[in-house]
Amino acid sequence: MEKEHYHVGRPRSEHARTAILNAVDDLLSEVGYAAMTMKGISERAGVSRQTVYRWWSHKAEILFEASATDAEEELAISPSGALLKDLTAYLEALVHFLAHSPAGTAYRALLGEAQHDPIVAKLLSAKDPLGDSARVVIECVFGKNTLSVPLDKATALLIGPSFFWILSGRDPAQLIPRELAEDFILHLQT
Repeated sequence: MEKEHYHVGRPRSEHARTAILNAVDDLLSEVGYAAMTMKGISERAGVSRQTVYRWWSHKAEILFEASATDAEEELAISPSGALLKDLTAYLEALVHFLAHSPAGTAYRALLGEAQHDPIVAKLLSAKDPLGDSARVVIECVFGKNTLSVPLDKATALLIGPSFFWILSGRDPAQLIPRELAEDFILHLQT
């Protein structure tokens, strides 16, 4: 009788995965996106290049996974049930993520790279951690199917001002999340 093989590849080591994700964050802050290499990532993580390539084919994929995972955590708020309070808390988290978080730095680097690298652009178009987090907050505070505009437009209206301000190099300290939340509510009510 012939033996059946169910081998689907080596299971991913959580320790190696974490080391790789941490390495990519460290290298981004030390050498920048352009100078980061798969070889450098593997060396910093203490794993073989084969291990890195087994799970990711491009440095952008690693950086995006690290950034998106952190974004989910950093942009999640505990809803209070108070519209203005929850929107303000979300916008505070968004500003912190984009302006001060290593994951936000990674996300901004990928956005810049996506402007001339189709691989990175395709990667970013497949998943939207900022939009996903904003949708959750909007649906939580307004309820589902109660908006005067489509959810995607509401998401852009919530994220857009902070996103543009920070990505265009302006001082994030000048953003006042409560005022942004008030403007957002006012816009949806008109």
